[in-house]
Amino acid sequence: MSNKNTVMVFVQQDDGIVADVSLELVCKARELADQLGVKVSAILAGDKMDAEAKKVITYGVDEVFLVEDKGLAHYTPIPYTKVVKQIIETEKPQIVLYGATTTGRDLGPRIASNLKVGLTADCTDLQIGDHKIRDKEFTNILYQIRPAFGGNIIATIVSPEKTPQMATVREGVMKMSEPVADYKGKITPVSVKLETSDFMTEIIKRVREEKSVNLKGAQIIVSGGIGVETKENFKLIEELAHVLGAEVGASRAAVDAGLVSQPHQVGQTGTTVRPRLYIACGISGSIQHRAGMAESSKIIAINTDPDAPIFGIAHYGIVGDLNEVIPQFIKAFKAKA
Repeated sequence: MSNKNTVMVFVQQDDGIVADVSLELVCKARELADQLGVKVSAILAGDKMDAEAKKVITYGVDEVFLVEDKGLAHYTPIPYTKVVKQIIETEKPQIVLYGATTTGRDLGPRIASNLKVGLTADCTDLQIGDHKIRDKEFTNILYQIRPAFGGNIIATIVSPEKTPQMATVREGVMKMSEPVADYKGKITPVSVKLETSDFMTEIIKRVREEKSVNLKGAQIIVSGGIGVETKENFKLIEELAHVLGAEVGASRAAVDAGLVSQPHQVGQTGTTVRPRLYIACGISGSIQHRAGMAESSKIIAINTDPDAPIFGIAHYGIVGDLNEVIPQFIKAFKAKA
């Protein structure tokens, strides 16, 4: 493996704990790096982060550049930009990835602006491929794939003429592999001289609100689409979810119609999920929705249209009126319980 042109991940930590989206990116970086025949590196900044750095290595990182300072315990833009910019300029990676979180969406553009390179936001897939611009051919570049025009098309974006190629990636779209406890990576402490003037802002108080919907961690999801038609009918979705101990999901069309709030949205412009069981009720199955739930272990689809695309990926399909089918589901489950 080459020591040059690594695939690098900015590893976000919150309250001293590495964010899941960063571990997902590390796993994807490992896949991309293996295709390119290069190593995976990571940048981790914070205070007393040695144990978390070791944890990151187990997901396939060859080298963690660790910057520790009490002032880096929580993300603030100027010092973090200074740290990440210095490491990227020194190490010269081919690719740099950030989570599309509030932190990554703030830091990524700052780094791109400083380095005068491109950045694609909110990617839902990353691939390696070739590209030709006029008479110039580029090989082994990063394909940065994301929804565009309100999710109506899937765009593949390239920025081959300058490195690093950078992207922010949405949480949940990359599959996290199992850690390997004895993976051989190393931690390299990095010293970055931070001045008092770098800390122009001070965090006085942090207020965190727990998510009311945990689609990403749900083992069972019952989702409703525009075919549910009314908020009153959507209560059937909620009742079935309650009986099954499931989370309530929804298609974008259902959210746009005001049947349910946005945190419930599943799909390319919502949350990507991989539950053990996904029940799609009144969802036609647009490509954007399927991209967010197609990897569910088992999919049950209920729809009045026998030609609905959702049946193409469903393990079990029921052609019928959800207002008749769901009550039978509920009755049957309660009888079994």
